[in-house]
Amino acid sequence: MKNKEEKWKNLNPEQYKILREKGTEPAFSGFYLNNKANGKYYCAGCGNYLFDSHSKYDSGSGWPSFHTPGLEDSIICETDHSFNMVRTEIKCSKCNSHLGHLFDDGPLPTGRRYCVNSLSLQFIKSEE
Repeated sequence: MKNKEEKWKNLNPEQYKILREKGTEPAFSGFYLNNKANGKYYCAGCGNYLFDSHSKYDSGSGWPSFHTPGLEDSIICETDHSFNMVRTEIKCSKCNSHLGHLFDDGPLPTGRRYCVNSLSLQFIKSEE
C-alpha cells in the first residue's frame, strides 16, 4: 500500500479526493474554468496530455469543458452508476485517474462535452 500512496504524494488533499476517490469540485470554483490562454492541459496525476485549449469552450456548466480530447487515446470512458444516475466517467488513460464526465450536449464538431474538474488538470501555456 505504501508504494501506491507514494505515487500520489505530490497531490494536495483536494486533488487526491477528485483524482483517486472520484470526487467533484464545486461548480464555478475551478481555477481553469475561465482560462482563455492558449496551451495544453495535462493530467495532474501523471502528466498525460489530455486536452488542447482550442477545444475548450464555455458550456455554462460550471466546470472547464472541452469538445475533443487532445489525443484519441488519452481518455478512457467507463459507465458510472453513482448517485442513482447513469453517466459516462472520463479517466486518464495513463494513470486511471478520475477527471470528470462526458455528456452528449456539446457543440460541433463532436457534440460532446468533456466536463472536467480543474483540480484534475495542469495547464501549460503555449508560446503562440
